[in-house]
Parts: sequence; C-alpha cells; structure tokens
Amino acid sequence: MKSLDVSVVVCTYSERRWNELVAAVQSLRRQHVAPGEIVVAVDNNAPLAARARDALPDVVVVENRDRRGLSSTRNAGIAAAQGEIVAFLDDDAVAQPDWLANLVAWYEDPRVLGAGGAVEPLWERGRPGWFPDEFDWVVGCSYRGLPRRAAAVRNLIGANMSFRRDLFESAGGFSAAVGRVGERPVGCEETEFCIRILQRSPGCVLVYDPRARVAHQVPAARGRVRYFVSRCFAEGLSKAAVARLRGRGVALATERRYALRVLPSGVAAATRQALASRSVTSLERGGAIALGLATTTAGYLLGRAGWTRAACGTRCSPSSPRSRTALRRARPS
Repeated sequence: MKSLDVSVVVCTYSERRWNELVAAVQSLRRQHVAPGEIVVAVDNNAPLAARARDALPDVVVVENRDRRGLSSTRNAGIAAAQGEIVAFLDDDAVAQPDWLANLVAWYEDPRVLGAGGAVEPLWERGRPGWFPDEFDWVVGCSYRGLPRRAAAVRNLIGANMSFRRDLFESAGGFSAAVGRVGERPVGCEETEFCIRILQRSPGCVLVYDPRARVAHQVPAARGRVRYFVSRCFAEGLSKAAVARLRGRGVALATERRYALRVLPSGVAAATRQALASRSVTSLERGGAIALGLATTTAGYLLGRAGWTRAACGTRCSPSSPRSRTALRRARPS
C-alpha cells in the first residue's frame, strides 16, 4: 500500500493534552511507512484548532462544530481525510515506528475491512498492584483475553485502529448515540461501528495484530478505584446501547467468553498467588475482577431497563428521534 493511500486521524479536545498531542504527531512522522497525511480533528475548541494550525503546519487541522464528543470529532476527521485507508490514533498515544506498516500490510487481503493493534499502558505513577490485567480496557488498552497473535475479532480498540475509507461512505460514520464526550468514562462507539460494518459485509473480517503497537498514557486518576468502578458501570450502559442498536447476540458475543473464561481464570490465578505468597495485593486483584464484572453487569442491566446515559442525555434507542439524527449525521458529507 502506497503511503499516499493512508490518512491518520488524531482527535483532540483540550489544551491540557497539548504535549501529548504533539508527541502523537511526532510518532506519526517517524513511521517506516509514512502516512499520506495527518489529520488533527479538534472537538469544539477554536483556540486549540488555531494553535494546532500554527504549531503543526504540515498537518491538516479540522474542527468538529457539530455535537460534542469523540464520535462526531472522528467523523469530522474522516470527512477531511483523503486516503483510501483511514487510521486512528489517540491524542495521548504514541505509535511505534512500524505501527502503520503492520496495519497497512493486512489490506492486501480484500476480505479485510479494518485492522488494529495492541495498546500498551504507560502509567503516570506506575501500575497499581490491585489493577487486574483483565481490565486494562478500563484505561483504553489491550487486556488479558485478547489474541496473542494476529486474529479476526469482532471489534478493534479505538486508540489503535484503521478501516477502508469506502466503509464510511457506504455504512456511515461513528454513531453519536454511543461514545465518549470529554472526560466522561463511556465508550463503545468503535464497537458499534465494527459490528455494523461486519453485519453489512458477510465473509469479511477485522484483524487484531498485536505487532502493531502504540503506547497509551494513563493519568494517575485512572488508576483509582473510583474511576475503575465508574468506567465499568459506564461500559455496561454503553453495551446496552450497542445491544439496542445492533442486537443483543452480537453485542455480547465476545463478552460472554470473557466473563465465563477469562475472568474466572484471573480470579483463580490471583487466589493461587495469594495463597502461595500470602499476598494481600493478589487478593485485592482478584476482588477487583469480581467488582469489575459485577459493576459492568449492573450497568448493562440498568441500561437495558432504560436508564439515561450521561454521555448523550437520552435513551440511546434506534427508535429515538435524537438517535436517528445522530446516525444520519454520522454519514460523512
């Protein structure tokens, strides 16, 4: 794949992450396979967009003036992108030099709709001992239970993913009825999109390749129990929204295996370690797995019962007028 065929979109919203944004852009400039363009999409922040235009003259800067949130900002970046492949990197992540090369190689197979890779946490103050590897998705990173080798998956991780551009033209963009707004600990907008394009393209796949690596900053606040619980609960609410939009079976297919196999294995391993070494930290880690599962399940059940999500301020049902409008806006012009 020629370098000119790839656009990389980096979404941002706050001046507080300026240094991280610059580091993300610099990591893209160091790629072995250079992107044809780098697009910085700014969420409703004109001063930040102006600063980016001045400081990053070789970057395309576009503003999301629509509904606030990551979904709409990604869609603004997609609309500006010119590449046949559109990749996404978080503004607080740094890509390894061979990141793009590993992703792009998969597009030689016409069955591949998208490709993503591993997201490794860079803890600001070190990883908390109680924080289980099985829940690294809480901080937007790869977690225990994902494939260790390249494999087809249901959905990619938002901080490290790419898609064929024509998918956005045919299936629409990311739904504003699901996903993150600012610092609110919600998500699943990429899950909904991945499920949607797979449903429209039988026989095609999304590939997770752990060789395509990015390092993701994790602020100290996200290593606290309070954030862990709120993020798990919000994930449950988000999964309920995805289930309403795309169907319960496919929305929970990966989660069933995770809950029935990966998490019990994690609790058992923590218990064995605690008994062998009399480690309180191991017991805490096992307890965190149980707490995370219970909290996520509670969020999902309340979401299915019709709880309003803080992220969108409405019941995220496909029959709701606001949701239908959000999905229409998700289609790039």
